[in-house]
Amino acid sequence: MGDQAFPWEPGTYLHFNDFRERPFFDLTARIGAATPARVVDLGCGPGNLTATLARRWPAAHLVGLDSSTEMIAAARETHGSHGPGGPGLHFGVADIADWVPGVDPFGTAPDRTAPDVVVSNAALQWVPGHRDLMTGWLAALHPGAWLGVQVPGNFTAPSHVIMRELAAGARWCKQLDGVLRHDDAVGEPAEYHELFLAAGARVEVWETTYLHLLQGSDPVLDWVRGTGLRPVLAALGPAEGEKFEKEYAALAAQAYPLGPHGTIFPFRRIFMVGEKQ
Repeated sequence: MGDQAFPWEPGTYLHFNDFRERPFFDLTARIGAATPARVVDLGCGPGNLTATLARRWPAAHLVGLDSSTEMIAAARETHGSHGPGGPGLHFGVADIADWVPGVDPFGTAPDRTAPDVVVSNAALQWVPGHRDLMTGWLAALHPGAWLGVQVPGNFTAPSHVIMRELAAGARWCKQLDGVLRHDDAVGEPAEYHELFLAAGARVEVWETTYLHLLQGSDPVLDWVRGTGLRPVLAALGPAEGEKFEKEYAALAAQAYPLGPHGTIFPFRRIFMVGEKQ
């Protein structure tokens, strides 16, 4: 997605699947489309959540796109990828930054009509310039079409600040210069609210901070290992990556102390759901 150039591990990502699923369902529950003909999931990952959309809208032609070949391979292995045309799931490798409503990069859609529903859950934070992309998508969608987006709003949380500060320190700065996203990777809720309104959409924007109770000796490290730490591990390689992880884990344990029932890990997320008018 965007300028990504690092591998994903679907198994690691799915380790906290229960926690990662909740925002998706909170997002899609606000999409009011009854019987959409075409649905696109941008940044579909291993496809487990995309499959729930296929069950919700069984008559829809549903495409899941992700820039990770590993994620799409896992999606196809678990959920299949039906033949061209007609309803069902269709998974493919594509960069969100290159996607255009109404243009099917795989030739699976029966025509070039723009989708009725577009979903992007926890993906656009990886895409530089995603606000401009969203504006273009809304302009291309037909009246009555829906766009639902969720992005993490935790870039100023200790989990991310520690990572950035460690990467910028003397020990790692040469190897990790420019690797991590900054705290302006996503906008604030009011900014997205104005973006939808300016594009002629009726919109609902909200934020939720989930308090995840994590278990294990280094639970915050385990969490970021599946997402935010991926660029660091790719840049450093196994041996150096293990050293970085050890330093990060010690700092994270101070910021997120173990309690009597586990480690409380607050995670803020920003939601927006709009219907084109």
